[in-house]
Formats: sequence, C-alpha cells, structure tokens
Amino acid sequence: MLRLNEHYSKLKASYLFADIAKRVNAYVAANPGKPVIRLGIGDVTEPLPPVCIAALHAATDELAHRATFKGYGPGEGYAFLREAVAQHDYAAHGAKVDPDEVFISDGSKCDIANIQEIFAPDTKLAIPDPVYPVYVDTNVMAGRTGANVDGRYAGITYLDSTAANGYVPAPPPTPADLIYLCFPNNPTGAVATRAQLAAWVAYARQHRAIILFDAAYEAYVRTPGIPRSIYEIEGARDVAIEFRSYSKLAGFTGLRCAYTVVPKNLKARDAAGKEHSVHALWYRRHTTKFNGVAYPVQKAALAAYSPEGQKQTRALTDFYLGNAKLIRDAVTKLGLACIGGDDAPYLWVNTGRASWEFFDLLLTKAQVVCTPGAGFGKCGEGHVRISAFNSRENVETALARLAAALK
Repeated sequence: MLRLNEHYSKLKASYLFADIAKRVNAYVAANPGKPVIRLGIGDVTEPLPPVCIAALHAATDELAHRATFKGYGPGEGYAFLREAVAQHDYAAHGAKVDPDEVFISDGSKCDIANIQEIFAPDTKLAIPDPVYPVYVDTNVMAGRTGANVDGRYAGITYLDSTAANGYVPAPPPTPADLIYLCFPNNPTGAVATRAQLAAWVAYARQHRAIILFDAAYEAYVRTPGIPRSIYEIEGARDVAIEFRSYSKLAGFTGLRCAYTVVPKNLKARDAAGKEHSVHALWYRRHTTKFNGVAYPVQKAALAAYSPEGQKQTRALTDFYLGNAKLIRDAVTKLGLACIGGDDAPYLWVNTGRASWEFFDLLLTKAQVVCTPGAGFGKCGEGHVRISAFNSRENVETALARLAAALK
C-alpha cells in the first residue's frame, strides 16, 4: 500500500501567506467598497528596468530565426551570465567567486528549499527566529525535526533575534551542522556587521558546519562597511553557500531568475568521515532535477549589469528605500519602535500587542495589509513586517489610514 511522507503531518496547519490571503480575501468579499492596500507580501510593484525589457525583446527575436535559435540551455546557466555574476557581484566588491561556482536558477526560495536534499537526515540545524518559513518547513518535510511543540520544532537550535541583540543572533554555545542566515534580513530588515559575520564563519570552521547565506536583499545595503556577501569575510569560501536573486534587485518576481554560489573548495563528510565536494553534489542535484532558466530571461538578467542597467536597478531599489523611509518616519511618529528600512525594504515594527490582533486592526480599520510577526516564529510575536514594495501613492495613502486608525 502506498504511504505518504508522514513528516508533512508535522507541519503547522497552514502556510503564513496562505493564512493572510484567506483573511484578506474574506474581508474584501465582505467589503467591496473598501479598497485594500497590500504592504504585506514582499512582491515588487514597479515595472522592469527598460534595459531589461529591451534585452527580453531582443533575445525573443533571436528565437525567431534558425541561425540564432536557442533550445535547451545549460542547466547551470549560460556562461555569459555566470561570468557577469562573478565579475560584478563579487570581484567588484573584493570577493572571489569563479563563474563555474555560480548556478543560475528560477528563484532563491527554490534553491534554499532544495539545497538541504544533499545533506544527511540527522543534520543538526541552527535557524534564526523570526525566520522566512521555507528554512524551517523544508527541513520538517525532510524529517530532520521532531513535532511542533508550543510553536517550535524539536531538533532545531533556534537563534533568537530580538531587540536585545539588535535582531542579529550570535553563534550558539552548542554545535550545529547547517546554519541558516539571512542579511539584510527577511523579515526584520536587520543587517550584520563584518565582525558579526566573521564570528559565524569562525563558528562554522570550528564545528565543520556549513552556512546557508541568503543575500536576496543585498542590493538594498547603503550603510558603508556592511558586507553584501558572506564571501567578503576571510575563510567563508570554506564554509558557506550563498543565494541571490534578481527578484528584488531588478523586479524579476514574475520573470524568475536567481543564482546560488557553491565554492569548489567547500567540503562535507559522509558517515565514514570521507570528504566530498559539495559543489559536485549540488551540480549533480541541480542538473538532474532542474532544466534551466529561459534564454531571454537570462539575457534580461545580464542587461542589469550593463552601465545603464546598474543605474536603472539602483534607481529602482532607491525608490523602494524611499518608501521605507516614509514608513519608518510615520511609524516612529506614532510612537512604535521599529528597525529596518535603511538597508532593507522591510520594517519590523514592535506593535505592543499580539501580531495577528494588530494585523486585523490594520485590515479592518485602515484597509492596509501587513504581515504578522508570529508567522515568522515565536520571537516574531508582538511585531509585524511592513513591506516598502508598492507605489508611492499607495504607501502615502496607507500611512494616512494607519495614522487615523491608531489615533
């Protein structure tokens, strides 16, 4: 008899963003005359950079002629994009990454979910709280955790991110094998200093662990001296895998393009203690289960590195950071403590009340959607995440409604 993967039964009943959508849809259906402004899910709203649109058109035109037609591309990505990544995203910032260490994919979420497949079922996990749900849920599905008790899964070392530590956790006193870090952080918007990341690299080297470093929001870093890559830290190539995305850099949430960097010198051991190349294992997994990103999409991503593309993507991220400043100023004026918005497109707001209660208040009184912090973990209770991804007009309208609702 066919049996199901019983680890799925340990998952919480619903996914955070599905819960949000259900509540919002019910409210909209019951209140058709009250338009809702969504500052919850981190989806971009502004059009793609013109240089990327032009590249999409040109690459699509190539597919109309036999001489320039492209069929299946290399599963790990075209060399032209991998070389651009190595040059512009790493060498230009003093970090070493070789083009053949770059794997082009259709999204960081997918890569972060899939990378855990190459590690053993009894891998010891260290995961921040609050956290992007995919880090936890994919390991639950894989059977690396026990049951969920009081909002946390047995078998995970949770790294509390609170106001007391500036929402940047330090390495734990106990060993871990696989460490999830995200900076600039989703959901808190916090950033880690060079010294804080160096402490994590030292911890990973000491315990022969691997850091999974989610840098999807690195394009928003504006504070001088804040690292944009884990590979800016000496020794990180021996212990870290990095994930990046064009979704928030260039607005590719609809096009789907991202990449993962796996250094060739990164090693992991089997049960007998023999070392294996993590790069080789990921290459095998990636090219077996993934069939590549469309040629026009990769050409559009390449265009983001052109001089004009860099200007346009910078203008795009500056625009969203402008929204974030408006939100931060408004929230602070209302007397609510918050972080983020300086080097990230998210604001992490201490609401002074239960996060779902605050969510419902904003939805019903202001017709504004935020993300309840409790959905990101126990340490998220009492907070909400507000996204800067929207039009300037909508952000200004939402803030006026927010001020009226909280008077």
